[in-house]
Amino acid sequence: MDKINSKISAPKHGGFAKIFGEKTQNSKLKRLKEILKRMKSVVVAFSGGVDSTFLLKVARDTLDGKVIAVTARSATYPESEFKEAKTLAKSMGVWHIIIDTKELDKKDFSDNPPDRCYWCKSELFKEMETIQRRFGFNYVVDGTNYSDRNDFRPGRKAEEKFGIRRPLFEAGLTKKDIRRFSKNLNLPTFSKPAMACLASRFPYHSKITERKLKVVEEAEEYLKRLGFCWMRVRHHGDIARIETQKSEIKKFLREETRQKIIGRFKRLGFKYITVDIEGYRTGSMNEVL
Repeated sequence: MDKINSKISAPKHGGFAKIFGEKTQNSKLKRLKEILKRMKSVVVAFSGGVDSTFLLKVARDTLDGKVIAVTARSATYPESEFKEAKTLAKSMGVWHIIIDTKELDKKDFSDNPPDRCYWCKSELFKEMETIQRRFGFNYVVDGTNYSDRNDFRPGRKAEEKFGIRRPLFEAGLTKKDIRRFSKNLNLPTFSKPAMACLASRFPYHSKITERKLKVVEEAEEYLKRLGFCWMRVRHHGDIARIETQKSEIKKFLREETRQKIIGRFKRLGFKYITVDIEGYRTGSMNEVL
């Protein structure tokens, strides 16, 4: 008996913690599906990002097609992201409605106050609420997840105003959970960098215009073509402040790469091009608040 028992030992290398973690994650996914089942039909705010793509996929599979994906097209939404969202929705076979939003026409948005996102989200949710009622669906939902709870997000007030549900948040799913499940579901977005609207590239109270947004979009697309992935181009008037992963900062010191970026950015209108040695971080414009 002692010989037999000697073969039974605790899992090594944090085995119990790993098993417990997997069970916890799986229970969150089960909870998400139960939440969606109780909703019965949903209109999903779909940007093609990590969170909304995962939510749309699970909703489609859970609700047997009683799902509408809505994507808002505007100057603040990169064209490459828009095209990817269309491709993803088509691959999932969901009903995809595209709306045009004109947030730049509103001074409460274009003047770029700290609560800018509230006005943008309000316009989006108002349009989605109209779609929900027109087709008799029960809820409008978005991809807010549990990791977002401590971020500065004025858009939450708009969620509350319009009664928007947050199934990922309600299920306790973090960004890490969502990436893991997305990979298991073979979603191409599982490793996709976080993507905030282009308006987040400007210091608060700096006027946002369609031209400035286009400059930022073209600058970031150029860096992507050079192989930079997790990055932002912050627009400070004549100055472009580039944030990238710390491990990639050294790439900017390569003479060929440096000269290419300088040439391209100056043609876009920047007089000075800088690299932020603090590195890439989401919400860096909120650090002044």
